[in-house]
Amino acid sequence: MTAYKQPVSVLVVIHTVAGEFLLIERATHPGYWQSVTGSREALDSDLSLTARREVFEETGLTPDQGCLTDWRISNRYEIFTEWRHRYAPGVDTNTEHLFSLCLPCKTEIRLAAHEHRAAIWLPADDAADRCFSWSNRDAIHLIRRHLSD
Repeated sequence: MTAYKQPVSVLVVIHTVAGEFLLIERATHPGYWQSVTGSREALDSDLSLTARREVFEETGLTPDQGCLTDWRISNRYEIFTEWRHRYAPGVDTNTEHLFSLCLPCKTEIRLAAHEHRAAIWLPADDAADRCFSWSNRDAIHLIRRHLSD
């Protein structure tokens, strides 16, 4: 039996108190910049565990280095055709849940080389413009507005 990915994921926008946002570039898709993402796994009893696991796997950071926030916002989107084979037959949409990790300052990142090839810290507008995902772009704008309050 093939273990399919669950169509439930997290988007974790990592940023500093000063409003610098971390983006990572997908290894298999140069030019596809994003925040940390990942699917819920069977052992994750809640999505905050998924967020914590993915942050560590993709960046080497632990959420204890900052403040992890569950925004209690979710977006549903169509899964790109090229990635649908990872999901059970007939699954074509994913529900993504927004989290953020606020750090005191920019921190060195340890990338998962099989997943990502580069990392960059950018101001909010530049980071949002670079994201290939509309939900990631919108999340950065939301968090930037919150930081300005």
